[in-house]
Amino acid sequence: MVCEKCEKKLTKVIVPDKWKEGASNTTEGGGRKINENKLLSKKNRWTPYGNTKCIICKQQVHQDAKYCHTCAYSKGVCAMCGKQVLDTKFYKQSNV
Repeated sequence: MVCEKCEKKLTKVIVPDKWKEGASNTTEGGGRKINENKLLSKKNRWTPYGNTKCIICKQQVHQDAKYCHTCAYSKGVCAMCGKQVLDTKFYKQSNV
């Protein structure tokens, strides 16, 4: 669960856009090289299970977030920035 501000960060995709008009990741705009090896060309590759860990339970997080999905929902906060999103005062949640 993320807030409206952090939803914009989740729109990044790995595959190129289908349509060339207005696409930010096509070869025509000078953004990408043709036949480049992605393993060699990119120094800081994105790793899905990187060094990011949840603040509460120390579980690995798959995105640039502070909290894992379980802890974020149980606390009612945004997983990426920690902003209060839900009021979980009257929720019946177990501590399991």
